[in-house]
Amino acid sequence: MKNLLDLEHKLNYYFNDRSLLKNALLHKSFGNENRKYKNINNERLELLGDAVLGLIIAEYLYKYKKANEGILARIKSMVVSEPVLAKISRNLKVGEYLMMSKGEEMTGGRNRDSILGDAFEAILGAIYLDAGFEEAKNFVLNHMEKYIDHIEENEEIIDYKTLLQEYVQKHFKIFPEYQVIGESGPDHLKEFEISVRVGEHFGIAKARNKKKAEQLSAKDLCKKLGVKYNETL
Repeated sequence: MKNLLDLEHKLNYYFNDRSLLKNALLHKSFGNENRKYKNINNERLELLGDAVLGLIIAEYLYKYKKANEGILARIKSMVVSEPVLAKISRNLKVGEYLMMSKGEEMTGGRNRDSILGDAFEAILGAIYLDAGFEEAKNFVLNHMEKYIDHIEENEEIIDYKTLLQEYVQKHFKIFPEYQVIGESGPDHLKEFEISVRVGEHFGIAKARNKKKAEQLSAKDLCKKLGVKYNETL
C-alpha cells in the first residue's frame, strides 16, 4: 500500500487515527482475496460520509444561495453526484491508494466513478469520526466550494435526466421515454445509442454505457427544448 502520508498531503488533512483512513480505502472486493478483511470494508464509512456531506452542502446552500427550495435541491443533487465526487477523488489520486482485489483492479476499478465517489464519502466519514463536524466541513468546502459557486461552468456534472423529467412533468404532464436504438463494438468496448422521446421531441446520444448514453440523450433534448438547470420550478 502506498504511503498514506502522501495521500494526507493531497487531502490537506492529517489523521489522528490513521486506521480510519485505511478503512476508508478498503474496497469490499479486497476481502475476496484476503480472509483477514472478509468482513471489513469502507461501506459503513461511506454511509456516514454520505449523510455528513448532504448536511454540509445543504447548510452551505441555505446560507449563501438565494434561490427557492426546488433550485437548491437541484444544485445539491448535482454537487453531491457521483461524477463530481469521482472527479475530486481523481484530482486527489485516491484511486492509487485503494485496496481492492486484483480482479477489480484489472477491470478498471481504480478509475471507476462509483468506486471513487464512494471512496470520497468514506474518507469524509473517516474525517468526521476523527475530528468532528467542523473539520469535515472544512475538508468538503476546500474541495467542493468551486463546484457549488460555479456550477453553471461545470456542465458535465448536471443531472440532465432529472432536469428533463422535472421540466417534462411540469410542461407536458408525461414522463420521458428512453430506448436503446443501437449497439456497436466488441463486448469490452461496446457503445450504446439511446434515444429519449417526449411527445414529438427526440434526443439521441451514444456512449460506452447505457447510463451515460441516457444522460447525454437527455442533455441533447434539454438543449432542443431550451431547458436550463436553474429554471424556476
